[in-house]
Amino acid sequence: MRYLTGLFAAGLLAMTATASAGEFSGTVTAASEYDFRGISLSARDPALQGSLDFAADNGFYVGAWASNLDYGSDFDGDIEVDYYLGFAGETASAVGWDVGAIWYTYPDSSTTLTADKIHDYLEYYAGFTYKVLEFKQWYADDYVGSGVDALYSELNASFDLGSGVTLNLHGGYNYGDAFDGFEYMDYSAGVGYTAGHFDMALKITGTDLSGSDKITDDVFNSEARAVLTVSTTFPWSSE
Repeated sequence: MRYLTGLFAAGLLAMTATASAGEFSGTVTAASEYDFRGISLSARDPALQGSLDFAADNGFYVGAWASNLDYGSDFDGDIEVDYYLGFAGETASAVGWDVGAIWYTYPDSSTTLTADKIHDYLEYYAGFTYKVLEFKQWYADDYVGSGVDALYSELNASFDLGSGVTLNLHGGYNYGDAFDGFEYMDYSAGVGYTAGHFDMALKITGTDLSGSDKITDDVFNSEARAVLTVSTTFPWSSE
């Protein structure tokens, strides 16, 4: 992972060097649980999440995001820290695009006699937006340290209902060698509301996993359930 550390460090240095041509921001989120592609990664317990970001005027961005998690007693580690960098822009026909990479890390996880390590891994992405629609493709060649690849395709739509309210829809598909034999779809539908400096969202999310693949325990729960988030981004604007 040394080359990955160097890559993200170089990105951070580049952003610092061009700080006058961009903007720093930070976001704090309180969530009823840490939901990732339809699966609960906090055993359905509340999660406190935060990010630090820098976006340059030329479309280059870099940042870090962190959350508490709970993989159950079989795994060691309670914290996830992700580092990401990318480049985004828009064509003359108003089609937006975004390419980048995210490195998932678990700094307090280590192999013990009673629990397994949560392995760091790298994932690449490319996405396109047009009006209310967004399509994004993800690829990991060593998914969670398994030595095999995983792909994830998602389609999102967001509709402005006025008065600070949005309708948000999502569908995703998990596949690749890492999901051989149990590929699955995840979904969510919900509403968002902006009040002053705070953004609130409530959604119903879940997966189409069934039978022995469906997880009804709190750890890695895949059932349909409600997830509530409240977030705010700094610095607050004076508007």
